[in-house]
Amino acid sequence: MGVGVHLRGYIDDVDARRRADDRQRFEQGLDDYHDPTAGIGGAPPARSALTLRLLLAGFGLVVFVVATILFWIADAPGGALVCAVLAVVAAVNVGWVARRKRRGEPG
Repeated sequence: MGVGVHLRGYIDDVDARRRADDRQRFEQGLDDYHDPTAGIGGAPPARSALTLRLLLAGFGLVVFVVATILFWIADAPGGALVCAVLAVVAAVNVGWVARRKRRGEPG
C-alpha cells in the first residue's frame, strides 16, 4: 500500500513538471510549430495572430446572429439557415481560439 501511494505521488509530480514545461514552451513561442517551411531562406518562423483571429471570429458571430434574426423576421428561412450555420462555425472558432490562448500560445 505504501508503495502505491509513493508511486502515485511520483507520477503526479512528473505530470505537474510536464505541464509546467509545456507552459514554458508556449510562453517562449513554438518556433516553426505552424509553418514547416519557416526558416528556409532566412524567413522568420510564422506566428499566429490569435487575438486578431478571436476579434474577427467574435465580429462574425455577432454579424451572423443578427443576420439570422433579420432573415427569420423577413420570412426567408433559407437565408436564416445559412447564417445560422455560419454563426455556429464562428462560435466554434471563438471557442477554439480562446482555448489556444488559455493554453498560453503566443499571439
